[in-house]
Amino acid sequence: MTRVVDVHTHVVPKGWPDLAVECGGEGWPTLRVDSERDAMIMIGSTEFRPIGAACWDAPTRFADMDADGVDVQVVSPTPVFFSYERPADQAVKVARIFNDLTLECAAVGEGRLVPFCQVPLQDPDAACAELDRCLAAGHAGVEIGNHVGDRDLDDPGIVAFLRHCAEVGAPVFVHPWDMPDGRRIDRWMARWLAGMPAETHLSLLAMVLGGVFDEVPPSLRICFAHGGGSFPYWLGRADNAWHRRGDVVRGRSAHPPSHYVDRFYVDSVVFDPVALRLLVTVMGDERVLLGSDYPYPLGERPAGEVIRKADFLSSEQRSALLGGNALRFLGQLRDPAPRFPWGP
Repeated sequence: MTRVVDVHTHVVPKGWPDLAVECGGEGWPTLRVDSERDAMIMIGSTEFRPIGAACWDAPTRFADMDADGVDVQVVSPTPVFFSYERPADQAVKVARIFNDLTLECAAVGEGRLVPFCQVPLQDPDAACAELDRCLAAGHAGVEIGNHVGDRDLDDPGIVAFLRHCAEVGAPVFVHPWDMPDGRRIDRWMARWLAGMPAETHLSLLAMVLGGVFDEVPPSLRICFAHGGGSFPYWLGRADNAWHRRGDVVRGRSAHPPSHYVDRFYVDSVVFDPVALRLLVTVMGDERVLLGSDYPYPLGERPAGEVIRKADFLSSEQRSALLGGNALRFLGQLRDPAPRFPWGP
């Protein structure tokens, strides 16, 4: 039986060194530990996000995984640590710190936790070097943000990094971050409810219309968080614009957007069977992977519940979404037993 693999989870170590001392600069995240099981990520004196023991405590995480019927989690950084806005030398240092701490967090549980690293994406050469270091150390892939300032995923430097990922066989997980703010979007967590789907949609358009999928080899394995944002829902609109206003819409793409849906994966964090049905219809049942956004409050619990309850899926499709597709994304052609090869 195929293992259940959750490709979208995050980890936060319980402590890290003083980043101003280790990396230079100011305004770095710190952790205010409030109890054995509760802490707060701080940005200066501002409370950024409350977190709990599931972020750092392996027994807590494994208990939740067992309760949800999840065998394996891919554990990725929390985007607040990406540091793309900082000088590259600082971003290199912070990436090394958190990548090494992530390996420590994942070095338990007989391979149940599969670590993904972060890289200083603002410097493609440094990003490639850090990815290579991390792959050699035990990371299985890389999580990147969906943009670096005003540079989207069709930026030549980012495309060079993605090409390197394809060459070395590293799967890439794209997570939205650094959403716009302002009076209209700062209410009701609208940056997460509207901004995150829009960010992912925009970056998928950049990959398609910017010609990235025409440039990078098909061996690139890349997955977009949160069901691909709003992109799958509005794919017909993008195709219509590509055909009717090709003078301004086509960009560098050789084909309409729908041509490229077999070039990337999306996770299943859409929360509703109707939305999941649309996602599977648009993407195909081989391109949707279980993701939960564990352990954050806007994630799905129990992980995979919508997939398990979706009555339109066959048993074979359900098995693919729960784990089989993730194995292919991670570079595993079949379910290894008794443990993943990158386990301790």
